[in-house]
Amino acid sequence: SLCAAAEPNVSYQELKDLKKANVLHIDVRERWEIDRFGKIPESINIPLGELMDALQMDPTEFKDQYNQKMPSKSDPVVFSCLAGTRSKQALGFAMSLGFS
Repeated sequence: SLCAAAEPNVSYQELKDLKKANVLHIDVRERWEIDRFGKIPESINIPLGELMDALQMDPTEFKDQYNQKMPSKSDPVVFSCLAGTRSKQALGFAMSLGFS
């Protein structure tokens, strides 16, 4: 399942359309899940347990660690996981840090 603040649940097709519009896609599954089930193209993996720290990093440190520009608080971001529970938590974490 996938989560975004404006529309808490988005379909796979909606995600594909969002990705065309330069939305940052953060997969909050654990690294072993990525290894076992595969990486979603053009997503970055930040396990849920690292997300709060990652979203508060210095932008240079974020780029070094995740090989991706750090999102600003107004950039569109979509979170995904295996079943939707962690992506909803990730959305709550991001919003608590001021992401819209």
